[in-house]
Amino acid sequence: MANNLKYKATLKNARLDAIATAIGSSGRLRIYSGSQPTDPDTAIVAQVLLADLALSATAAAGASGGVLTLSTITADSSADATGTAAWGSLTTSGGTRVADFTVGTSGADLNLNTTSIVSGAQVSVSSFTITAGN
Repeated sequence: MANNLKYKATLKNARLDAIATAIGSSGRLRIYSGSQPTDPDTAIVAQVLLADLALSATAAAGASGGVLTLSTITADSSADATGTAAWGSLTTSGGTRVADFTVGTSGADLNLNTTSIVSGAQVSVSSFTITAGN
């Protein structure tokens, strides 16, 4: 028999809100080159940090309709390194990874106008949402 697990809307929202709670106050959105690790518990080894953007003091307001929308994300005015953005992570203010995601120009978790990051250039993210699965 096929799996057909469905969650109640309030449970989806609670699971998404747990992400914002885990990020805590003044988290970060970090963009890396290289292969995305298996999960946020897997150490970053050869991947290069390209950009480090500040999240608002409150990462996100409460989820609604199974969607968590991050609050304002402050641009990185001077990228850390030159490279091709491939994945990213939402972290606590201390750098503990909470959620990892793909980065691309379309069809990724985070879509940028270009994945070519240049050291010293500005990197901006206008919006970021996370949608709960069933």
